[in-house]
Amino acid sequence: MTLEEVVRSITPADQKAAAAAKARWDSIAKPLGSLGALEDAVIRMAAMMGTPNVDISKRAVVVMCADNGVVAQGVTQTGQEVTAIVAENMSSGDTSVCAMARHAGAEVVPVDIGTATPLKGERILQKNIRRGTADLTQGPAMTREEAERAVLTGVEIAKDLCAKGVKLLGTGEMGIGNTTTSSAVACVFLNREPVDMTGRGAGLSSEGLVRKIHAIETGIALNQPDPADPLDVVSKVGGLDLAGLAGVFLGGALCHVPVLVDGFISSVAALIAARLCPACTDYMLGSHASDEPASKLVLAELGLEPFLYAGMRLGEGTGAVAVMPLLDMGLAVYREMTTFEATDIEAYQPLT
Repeated sequence: MTLEEVVRSITPADQKAAAAAKARWDSIAKPLGSLGALEDAVIRMAAMMGTPNVDISKRAVVVMCADNGVVAQGVTQTGQEVTAIVAENMSSGDTSVCAMARHAGAEVVPVDIGTATPLKGERILQKNIRRGTADLTQGPAMTREEAERAVLTGVEIAKDLCAKGVKLLGTGEMGIGNTTTSSAVACVFLNREPVDMTGRGAGLSSEGLVRKIHAIETGIALNQPDPADPLDVVSKVGGLDLAGLAGVFLGGALCHVPVLVDGFISSVAALIAARLCPACTDYMLGSHASDEPASKLVLAELGLEPFLYAGMRLGEGTGAVAVMPLLDMGLAVYREMTTFEATDIEAYQPLT
């Protein structure tokens, strides 16, 4: 499928299924709405899946791995070699998201979408578009064609996983320098100044933060990305991980499968997807709000409420995986709890 065909094929979520799920919640013998965001999530997942019989028993987190040429400007604490080390550790199950995913019952799917160093891990999907992006302070990070290929790669990965029975997708990333590219994309889409949208990432010094803000200012001024053209924005000041994850959000929507937004970087990828196809926001669920300054702003732009405010800023998909057990607990009540009718208790009435 072409990107245009993908976008045209995405339909809004099913509000009849949402209404049926809400009716089920309201019949359960407990105060109305008393599980808050968990109830809302189940209702939204019913709409996404087109049925009140919500099933998220098989789940996977897709981790897009890519390098970013802007690290040449001293915007990170570590070098690009760390991307390859962590990505290959994912293949052997030895990273934070892997440990968390084992407990959440999720498969971790690492993808080489654009690492500078070829990866050898047995479980890594080999989907490299190019060996790292160019330095956005010197010109476009990649070509428009490369950005589109990365988006379509994400779509195909999501479709393949859904065809294998995955009912819940999480999104994650690994790429040194990607809070810089994410902040740059967020600045363009939200028309904000880099100084207000840029944080310390994985632990940048004050001097490093100044360099990071300057790099974003330079990249935007030099490349003049068009906020009305999402592919133009991601190709000029974004990253291959962002483009690939945007495709995962589109692919999940195409397959009527919920997609969990991870942290700041994942939320910016979700925003790219939303600008390509507004209907795909129907299939997104928030997870947590990270410590990055722009995190809450991007989530608000997407109309998403995070489940957690846990001060997390690790990436890899850890936030998305962290909320999977919460969704399981909400579904346990939704499926297993007795009703007012069965217990002969007078039902609660909505407040007026």
